[in-house]
Amino acid sequence: MSELERLFDGALPRLVMFDLDGTLVDSVPDLAAAVDQVLALRNRPAAGVARVKDWVGNGALVLVRRALADSIDHANVDEAEAQAALADFMQAYSGGHDATTVYPGVSALLDWLRARQVALAVITNKPERFVAPLLEEKGLGRFDWIIGGDTLPVKKPDPAGLLQVMSAAGVTAQQSLFIGDSRNDVLAARAAGVRVVAVSYGYNHGRSVALEEPDLLVDSLDALI
Repeated sequence: MSELERLFDGALPRLVMFDLDGTLVDSVPDLAAAVDQVLALRNRPAAGVARVKDWVGNGALVLVRRALADSIDHANVDEAEAQAALADFMQAYSGGHDATTVYPGVSALLDWLRARQVALAVITNKPERFVAPLLEEKGLGRFDWIIGGDTLPVKKPDPAGLLQVMSAAGVTAQQSLFIGDSRNDVLAARAAGVRVVAVSYGYNHGRSVALEEPDLLVDSLDALI
């Protein structure tokens, strides 16, 4: 019996929903490059991969606000300045994702779930326009639903994206699973009433995701098979 079946009392979930950045792909190198372009346009020093890794997870606007603040606390950043920086970031990040890589174990789990006709979704705070092209480019296409950070009026940790996909799939919370890497993912899953698996290798603002108390913590997604 697989770890996933153990989590669901011997059965498989009918729907598995995934976070993207830090869960399926390591996108920080490309995100950091785009952030550093934004900062360079403002004659400010580069942030670099290590700092950007702690800043991602709450959507593009929050990421650029943190970059402008040079801190995870971005409350004092001017909104007009943030919007201008966001436009520059969107243009810079559109340039490509060559440095983004798929984490080990991801493709194996996705293939295993698809072979068993489990419905699949991506629910991410990344702007929607980037999601499908990135999945296709990295060979991770064929998800049944995609919800980006600007698809709905709210983003994770709000559960709206999870609830919308569950409704579209015609499944209950008890038949659904969310897999992510951060506090936002665990909170969204809890609010939607679904089980949550966390991966240990992703981004969680510099703190261990084990502290968020997911139902299961794995070091690689193929550990669920």
